[in-house]
Amino acid sequence: METKNIIFIFVFIVAFVILIFRLQKFGRHLSIGQKEDRGGKVGERIKNVLKIAFLQSKLFRYPLAGVIHFFIFWGFVVFLLAVLEAIIQGFYSKFSFEFLGPIYKIITLIQDIFLVLVFIAILVALFRRFILKVERLKVDTKGKIDATIILTLILLVVITMLGINVSILKTTNFSYLPNEFKPISMFVAETFFKNSNTDLSGMIELFWWAHIIVIFFFMNYLPYSKHFHVYSSIPNVYLGKVGEHKYALKKLNLEDENAEQFGVLDVEHLTWKQILDGYACTECGRCSEKCPANTTGKKLSPKEIMRNIRKRNHEKAPLILKKDEKQKDILDKTLLHNYITDEEIWACTTCNACVIECPVMNEHVDAIVDMRRNLVLMESNFPTELNSIFKNLETNFSPWAFNSQDRANWTEGMDIKTFAEDSNCELLFWVGCAGSFDARYQKVSKAFATILKKAGVDFRILGTEEKCNGDTARRLGNEYLAQMLIQENVETLNNYKVKKIVTACPHCFNTLKHDYPSFGGNFEVMHHTELIQQLIKENKIKIKDEKIKQKITYHDSCYLGRYNDIYKQPREILNSMSENKLYEMKRNKDHGFCCGAGGGRMFLEETEGTRINNNRTKEAIDTGCSTIAAACPFCITMFEDGLKEYNKEEEIKVKDIAEIILENT
Repeated sequence: METKNIIFIFVFIVAFVILIFRLQKFGRHLSIGQKEDRGGKVGERIKNVLKIAFLQSKLFRYPLAGVIHFFIFWGFVVFLLAVLEAIIQGFYSKFSFEFLGPIYKIITLIQDIFLVLVFIAILVALFRRFILKVERLKVDTKGKIDATIILTLILLVVITMLGINVSILKTTNFSYLPNEFKPISMFVAETFFKNSNTDLSGMIELFWWAHIIVIFFFMNYLPYSKHFHVYSSIPNVYLGKVGEHKYALKKLNLEDENAEQFGVLDVEHLTWKQILDGYACTECGRCSEKCPANTTGKKLSPKEIMRNIRKRNHEKAPLILKKDEKQKDILDKTLLHNYITDEEIWACTTCNACVIECPVMNEHVDAIVDMRRNLVLMESNFPTELNSIFKNLETNFSPWAFNSQDRANWTEGMDIKTFAEDSNCELLFWVGCAGSFDARYQKVSKAFATILKKAGVDFRILGTEEKCNGDTARRLGNEYLAQMLIQENVETLNNYKVKKIVTACPHCFNTLKHDYPSFGGNFEVMHHTELIQQLIKENKIKIKDEKIKQKITYHDSCYLGRYNDIYKQPREILNSMSENKLYEMKRNKDHGFCCGAGGGRMFLEETEGTRINNNRTKEAIDTGCSTIAAACPFCITMFEDGLKEYNKEEEIKVKDIAEIILENT
């Protein structure tokens, strides 16, 4: 065994002992979190890893950044074999993967090409971060230093690999070794050393050692930097939410007499997966850039939520594990209040933009709602406006102070039956609170009911037996009140043996479809745009031959789009009627922008920054449209308020798709 091998074995053991120690420490830090089952659905999880982690699908939502990261990521993947080869050579100097034959030639060619691609990608990344100073990439001084070190280390990996290749080519008089093909390295070698008398034989060892040291330093530096996501992101993607009900909120066991905490006050109240989210965060800023609250000047930054989870866990986990109660300065703090403010938590519209954008599948909304649950259930600490909302939900079963006995008054003269009057029916029209009580959205309820009648669809309503679906209370953190409403509704629905439900409200739709199964309510739930499209295809709704000449733009409701991937149906309906087709807003479909009403924000004032609905309304106005089409009662309210702000309420009308359909049949 050569001296080189002995030294290498020592370095190898030290490097991997340090790495294993750090990763074990990280595992222990995760263990302070609450239990959560993230097993099952292996096929879907593997599919997510292939699509999101390896094919970088979410990163390509930002094309330039996506290409840069794609080259860096795949550069590391294709370099792995070269790194493994170098490490094995540390144990046995003459080792090579040349025995792979022609396959090795392909591998060396790909590696050589990626040397250039990664080199260019790193330079562009440095230029964007330090010269262009892209807003979402801005970090503190520590973050800048960390990013510089990481990018420099990647550059050194490339340079040392190229150095090894060039040195070997010069030493072998510019001839390839059997079964390898490295045209880029050959070009560099011939360009700089063709006519040079420099002996590079000693440089082979120098570059090999430099390469090994850089790799070992890099792998051990990562756990101490914000780039720990290199290790944690792929597992985090694999462990992400999957299945039909992946965006459903976690059900709290409020009947657990031994429970001392509901919701999240500090890091140990998070689940281990929520803590992992903090460590998987790449700090790319995509979540905050697309966050409507952050965009309009609120304190909330989903990126900072993740960073603070990681920071607090890193600080408190060792004390919990050691049962150290002496460091009062740390123990007296809490994640919520000291690291994340109440104002941040209440600013969230739960629009899910952060979750959709996140390239490592972090679940920001769940963590925020869990913190709201602590504020409401444990501290009774919430904005004063919510006092009346919670009281109304408890006594009137809607967010408004209307008498619950008036819930079916909108049906007067329409001959619409309730299930109590005649339960011999397959379809329930879930009207919702807005559709029942809000004067503006009652028009939508009437329009949709009229469409169903004209199409010959037999349906019923619950009338006074219907209660708020629980979405508002649940998203605002009042899980106790939400569960009360949900359980009463489930009992009513199951009593009538309801199987199919249609609703015009995306919030009702999402809650009934995804949250209710946890409470024993399993129904086939449709949004009214889905049923309308189906009726049009079945020729049960006949659209007028004369097309609409007005310019129409369509706003995607967050709970219809991002939560349920319903983008196609509303557009097909509107395009079938419009002469000009839709005038899309710049931010549309899953890139769409929230109206500002979700997550209970409909009932809270915006006192910080600019109004979210005004931001979105301005974007609609800029399309030059005369009609804003929507499919949500909250969205309609927010747009109509926004148009008043811009004095455009006479020029531009906001209409639900059901109203537009009824006008054109």
